[in-house]
Amino acid sequence: MSDAIDRAAGLTTDDALYATRRLRPEFVDGAEQCRQSVLTPNDDQGLAEDLRLALAQRMAMLNSDAALQADYQAQLEQQRPSDALLALAAGATDLAEPLATIARHADLVTQQPMNATEQHIRLLEQAGLSNPQIVALSELIAFVNFQTRVAAGLRLLRSA
Repeated sequence: MSDAIDRAAGLTTDDALYATRRLRPEFVDGAEQCRQSVLTPNDDQGLAEDLRLALAQRMAMLNSDAALQADYQAQLEQQRPSDALLALAAGATDLAEPLATIARHADLVTQQPMNATEQHIRLLEQAGLSNPQIVALSELIAFVNFQTRVAAGLRLLRSA
């Protein structure tokens, strides 16, 4: 069964890379379970699914991953998001709080992770995010950036 990474990389069941990924099914299953847990967790910690999808779309755009951006955009549209979340997803920076701080943090960690410091976590706290929300946000940022890099690597291998 294809997962989100297969779809993002353009892999089909006929591709050798598809079969190669299944040599380690725990990695395929683990990545899919992780995707589900960061996008649609049992307890969203006050970070709703539409916000999570808007951020995922934004990070896919920042990573220049058109396939993932389109996938996240389609999922977000099904949620009937607010104009503010559509703006967030599209890369807007003139957002109301706490979205502005959340967007800046996601952008920083996506584009310049080495520059992220404890002070950036304090800014999330000042914007009103709780510790569980900051952890959930961090998990989402980590997963989407992982997903874009794995998909990009698979695309490169596929084209070789």
